Amino acid sequence: MKYIVILGDGMADWPVERLGNKTPLEVADKPNIDNLSKKSRLGMVRTVPHNMPAGSDVANLSVFGFNPKVYYTGRSPLEAISMGIKISDDDTALRCNLVTLSDEDDFENKRMLDYSAGEITTEESSILINDIAKALNTENISFYPGISYRHCLIWKEGPLEINLTPPHDITGKAISDYLPGGPKAEIALELMKKSVDILKNHPINQNRISRGLNPANSIWLWGQGKKPSIPLFIEKYGLCGSVVSAVDLIKGIGIASGMKPVKVEGATGNIHTNFKGKAEAALEELRNGKDFVYIHIEAPDECGHQGQLEEKIRSIELIDKEVLGTLLEGIRDLDDYRIMILPDHPTPVAIQTHCSDPVPFMIYDSRNTDVLNKDAVYTENYCKENGCFIEHGYTLMDIFLQE
Repeated sequence: MKYIVILGDGMADWPVERLGNKTPLEVADKPNIDNLSKKSRLGMVRTVPHNMPAGSDVANLSVFGFNPKVYYTGRSPLEAISMGIKISDDDTALRCNLVTLSDEDDFENKRMLDYSAGEITTEESSILINDIAKALNTENISFYPGISYRHCLIWKEGPLEINLTPPHDITGKAISDYLPGGPKAEIALELMKKSVDILKNHPINQNRISRGLNPANSIWLWGQGKKPSIPLFIEKYGLCGSVVSAVDLIKGIGIASGMKPVKVEGATGNIHTNFKGKAEAALEELRNGKDFVYIHIEAPDECGHQGQLEEKIRSIELIDKEVLGTLLEGIRDLDDYRIMILPDHPTPVAIQTHCSDPVPFMIYDSRNTDVLNKDAVYTENYCKENGCFIEHGYTLMDIFLQE
């Protein structure tokens, strides 16, 4: 038996008036998913436990089968593991976004214009972060370049209790109410302010402005955490797995749990990613002996954060055609298999950030040839009205893997 998870990050949504009060999942043309849903187990699952942040870190830990209330130590340490950064027990890791702030003179008066600095390229951002590191690294502070706008700061004996806000939660808002607070907040704030002076007239940003692109004119710190300790997936479930993702967070969860991270050429973490290449990479892992593959697609989440309704619908359609379609065509020569499809959390276009609402899931078993419900479709409303409800998201993996 082979097991495949297709995780459409942020794929779930709320009804949209422009769509006749339907969601992107309801209007997207997704024949492969909907056809499988007629032979699948459907339902809703709470991936974000009550009183925990509605982030991809918490939600994906749940989907992987790990109770976030037990194993969650923060987002950035998982990303750091994927980046190959060694973390000591007394280190605090922080996500360091390159962002676009408005150009008021006083830092406190600026607004968050773009949490991703126009989805800056990795080539450009690496130069910027390396220059920031040269200027701001100390015995206790170290910056590390990552992918696109996503980077890392390791702070020796840094505070875990510092109050930091995800930049994608405050798009368009004044940053004055969301500046660092709590223990050693003044150090974090000073780093952010100093980054503005380094980046303001940087040749990379001058070039981006000349091309009509958003400059990466500040860093933004958030997502702090300590070194994680996650059980090995093979010890918990007896399966050898791989993770296919362009996002360090997801690769980090996979690596921390003993899975193989798979690099796919052209995988970007946005809608311009290599959808088909991810499916082909997953098939290759299964053919080479892996029992389990976790395919993560970031595109719907990025579209939700940017308020791009049509692009979010298109990303769902590409997941259906290029990911699931490729898998169904290529998996015929393998053993029996199961496929689970779900988001980690909703990223409603209306609010352009995450929420902790339960999400729809479907589990298909190739051995089941009977149509369970000829009218079934994979949508939030259908799964809610006609499926089961799973309160503890980390138990869904047990259900998926049970024989």
